[in-house]
Amino acid sequence: MDSYQDDRLDDDGRPPPGSPVLEAILENERNRRYLGQRLDAAGDRVDTNLLGDIVRHGPVLEVLLEEPLDRREIEACLGVSRATSHRYTQWLDEQDFVEKVDGRFQLTWRGAVIAEEVLRFEANVRTAHRMTPLLDAVCDDHRDFVLEPFVDATITVAEPDNPYRPIERFIALVRESDTFRGFNTTHMAPLVLGEFHQRVFDETDTEIIYLPHIVEKLFETYPERAREAIDRGHLTLRTREGLPYGLALFDDRVGIGGYDETTGLMRVFVDTDDPIAREWAERVYASVRADSNPLDAKSDLNR
Repeated sequence: MDSYQDDRLDDDGRPPPGSPVLEAILENERNRRYLGQRLDAAGDRVDTNLLGDIVRHGPVLEVLLEEPLDRREIEACLGVSRATSHRYTQWLDEQDFVEKVDGRFQLTWRGAVIAEEVLRFEANVRTAHRMTPLLDAVCDDHRDFVLEPFVDATITVAEPDNPYRPIERFIALVRESDTFRGFNTTHMAPLVLGEFHQRVFDETDTEIIYLPHIVEKLFETYPERAREAIDRGHLTLRTREGLPYGLALFDDRVGIGGYDETTGLMRVFVDTDDPIAREWAERVYASVRADSNPLDAKSDLNR
């Protein structure tokens, strides 16, 4: 596993630049908190009433983004009256968002850019709402996240009548994967749940980064099996003094876990197979791994 991971690092042990799409998303995330200052410095803020009107016209912008339509087609797509479609197209024309070509309304370049941004805004707002249980669980560390790749993620939240739903989802994904890498602030799964640790020790090619005291507890609970798995090269453990949240990389999906600070139980697990989310997770894991220490089985485990 070490050689597999090392291929993802630069000479200084840090992850190399990502794809243009990921780099653009990361740059947006880095700059977003300064956007207000930059807009103020430019001295030309967009009127809030106009912003509201743009969002209200989002549905017609979206259908025109797909293809030019005449007024009847707009009415059919949106299920609106002739008077309403007339108001829509008149407003879009006044804003120079559309032009009429061969009887159809076609977005201008400006209109197409606005339409795409309205869709992106809606997607990020929806994702932020859906991921609230995770963002609440990881507190300030959510600034590491990029929301866009998680727009259609599977979000599993603990319920009063089933507090183990997130961990059940996590173990199901482990069961389907031949490899597993991750880091966590606590045990990936409660030590009493034998299935996860059986796969870690015997079936899944695994690398985990834990806090030092978590590793100690693991070896107190499974002293012989953990040592045997490490000796066989089946399990690699690393330690780091601080970790932000739980990150899991399976064969085909990546996941993020949020935990209850009091009980240590997983409160929420968010997973996706989105390629950009995968790339983001690989970069985060490589960065955290570069600041971790390999477990010295002979010295560390025989204290």
